Amino acid sequence: QVQLVESGRGSVHPGGSLRLSCAASGIEFSNYAMGWYRQAPGKQRELVAAVPVGSSPNYADSVKGRFTISRDNAKNTVYLQMNNLKPEDTAVYYCNADFFTIYTYWGQGTQVTVSS
Repeated sequence: QVQLVESGRGSVHPGGSLRLSCAASGIEFSNYAMGWYRQAPGKQRELVAAVPVGSSPNYADSVKGRFTISRDNAKNTVYLQMNNLKPEDTAVYYCNADFFTIYTYWGQGTQVTVSS
């Protein structure tokens, strides 16, 4: 059974930081591209950052320079370090594991709220 378990939800002031984690089980983690998506109320889910297998991370323009995605294959975990958070970053963040679009799995989502 595949599980992606996110942690690190929280509420911060603008300019603050949060670190999200996603622990995967039931997959060959090192063979999967891992990504973080987010969905704000009334908006479509969008890609925030992704780290493909054996390739460099890529980021949405809106988070470049502020967010960093990383993966630890030994721990089957992907992280999203979010710095200088803005109110427009408020959303539910989802972890995604993708195997060449043949198999795709999602976490349950974790809420991030940025407000003063």
